[in-house]
Amino acid sequence: MLKNIAVLVSGGGTNLQSIIDATEAGEINGQIKVVISNKENAYGLERARKHNIEAVFENDEKKVIEILKEKEIDIVVMAGYLKIISADFVNEFKNRMINIHPSLIPSFCGKGYYGKKVHQGVLDYGAKVTGATVHFVTEGADEGPIIMQESVKVEQDDDADTLAARVLKVEHQILKKSVALLCDDKVRVDGRRVYINE
Repeated sequence: MLKNIAVLVSGGGTNLQSIIDATEAGEINGQIKVVISNKENAYGLERARKHNIEAVFENDEKKVIEILKEKEIDIVVMAGYLKIISADFVNEFKNRMINIHPSLIPSFCGKGYYGKKVHQGVLDYGAKVTGATVHFVTEGADEGPIIMQESVKVEQDDDADTLAARVLKVEHQILKKSVALLCDDKVRVDGRRVYINE
C-alpha cells in the first residue's frame, strides 16, 4: 500500500525534486499527493506541476491542515519550508512530519539559522565538520528527534556557497532515504531516540 506524501516548500525545491525522482524510480513506497507553498512564486510549485503533482499556494495554516487531511496524507515533508508552524499543526501530524536542516543538529540550528546563514555560521565558528540532519518536527525549531545525519568535511578554501553545495548533495540523499524508511514503517520513536529497523 503506497503511503500518501505531502511536501511543503518555500523556495526552489531541490529537496522536493530528490523525493520526486526517488518516488518515480520506485525507491520510495509512496506517492506525492500534493506540494504546498507559502510563496506563490516558489519554483517548487513549478517542479510539482512538471510531474503532474497537485501544486497549491496557501499561506493560511488552517487551510493547509484541511488540505492534508482531505488528501489523507500519511507523511508531511518540510523541504525548505521557511514558516514557523503552530503546536496544533505539529500535534496533528506528530511523528509523521519531518524536516531537513543543513547542519549537524544540535549545532548551527534553531532561530535565525536557515539557508546560507547556517553555512556562514559554520565557517565563522571554524568548525571542521558540518553536514545535514533529518528530524521529526516538534514545536521548537530544529528540536525534534533525529532520524538521520550525514557529515560533510569543511575544506580550508570553502565559502558559504561551496559548502552549501556539498551539504545539499547530502541533504538529497538522507531526505529521500528517511522518507523511504517512513513509508516502509521502519522508523520507531522512543522519547528523543529514533530507531531504524532496516
